[in-house]
Amino acid sequence: MQSGRNSEAFIHLSRQINDDLFVESIIIYSTYVENPSGPTFWICAMTHVFHRNPKQTLPCAVKGDGIRIVDSNGNAYIDASGGAAVSCLGHSHPVVIAAIKQQLDQIAYAHTSFFSSQAAEDLADFLTSRSPGDLDHVYFLSGGSEAVEASLKLARQYFVEIGQPERHIFIARRQSYHGNTLGALAIGGNEWRRKPFLPLLAPAQHVSPCYPYRDQGSDESAEQYADRLAQELDDMIQSLGPQNVAAFVGETVVGATAGALAPVGDYWKKIRRVCDKHGVLLILDEVMSGMGRTGYLFACEEDGVVPDIMAIAKGLGAGYQPIGAMLASDRIYQAILNGSGFFQHGHTYMGHATACAGALAVQQVIEQDQLLENVRQRGEQLRRELHQALDSHPNVGDIRGRGLFVGVELVQDKASKQALDPGLKTHAKIKQHAFSQGLMLYPMGGTIDGVHGDHILLAPPFICTEADIHEIVTRLTQTIEHILPR
Repeated sequence: MQSGRNSEAFIHLSRQINDDLFVESIIIYSTYVENPSGPTFWICAMTHVFHRNPKQTLPCAVKGDGIRIVDSNGNAYIDASGGAAVSCLGHSHPVVIAAIKQQLDQIAYAHTSFFSSQAAEDLADFLTSRSPGDLDHVYFLSGGSEAVEASLKLARQYFVEIGQPERHIFIARRQSYHGNTLGALAIGGNEWRRKPFLPLLAPAQHVSPCYPYRDQGSDESAEQYADRLAQELDDMIQSLGPQNVAAFVGETVVGATAGALAPVGDYWKKIRRVCDKHGVLLILDEVMSGMGRTGYLFACEEDGVVPDIMAIAKGLGAGYQPIGAMLASDRIYQAILNGSGFFQHGHTYMGHATACAGALAVQQVIEQDQLLENVRQRGEQLRRELHQALDSHPNVGDIRGRGLFVGVELVQDKASKQALDPGLKTHAKIKQHAFSQGLMLYPMGGTIDGVHGDHILLAPPFICTEADIHEIVTRLTQTIEHILPR
């Protein structure tokens, strides 16, 4: 094979990756990529998989090893984003794998119109015994978008059940993301994701995000800023007619779309009071920020607020099985129980026994190994080292977040906060270069308004050590310096 050139061949992969893994007898049509600045690998060039980006060629992941993923050529990548803030226990955790195998030996799946399962019952008991307030009822699904869809439908049905069918309007925030299914996409504020499907989306209303780096006035305290945002929601509800509004939906800490935007002061308490004033439900989306990601099992615990409905996923099952969940307050559950007695919703794989068994094992490991404390400690370290390494960089505007949920916003000019030229696609270049250096990041563009702004989201596994965090910061700093030299 000539250096510096790509070539194609039918290949037989037979290679020792490490002591535990031997890849053998795999025949694929592939492309050899020679990369002078990073790992060289074989990638699949002919596939029947409809990948999310069909023009992009990807290496093949063959093994997970703690916070690293290993490809078919033995290249290891530090998973500094947890995929998409999913892999909170890293990869190949033996306790979780054993729990899944044990459940498979008993029963993998039984349709929930006929049976419950002990795994689902045990996981629901675990979550409700630790959830804030009266979030005492859990509806298991297969992911975050499904959990949000279920939350919207439950809110709507609740008002129908209690004799307020005119309540049908949902309010969310600009630059929010609540999922890719049509209902979740409709309430989301990610304009880039919404635009192609606008004719299909139900109408929804949007207010300002809690985005202190860009929107808090220089002479405005955190409390004043939170008051202003709460008043904006109040004014919106008043303009729509409180009797028409069903719920306000928000990510407790905004994730992928805007890069770990944490609320200021008593923001969520003030939002809760506005909702209560008008009889509007509060739905918190903790699909990305929940299940320990911020250092608390439920992110809203840090804010001292209890929603009426909550959506969770990602870190619930840590990627070992597809699972999400909706938690509902007892008041809402009783309205359904004592009304029609039936929640008019459902999916084939909801309450999946194997997924529930895996998720329960994940949550038990997090608790038994005291990983929430590690998230808080390593999160403080991550932000501290990022500040030390990057505060002086002219293109790093903001470093923010909670726990191991951290965002770095990039700018053209630090003083004016002017965004980088969107045409440069800086976020994509950073992702590509970091990956070539064995670091997985979750960058995104359109941070500010769906078009302008670049940020990097970090969401490493809860099992990270002090040395792991230092290595992540070192590689990230090198990447930023390479793409945006001083």
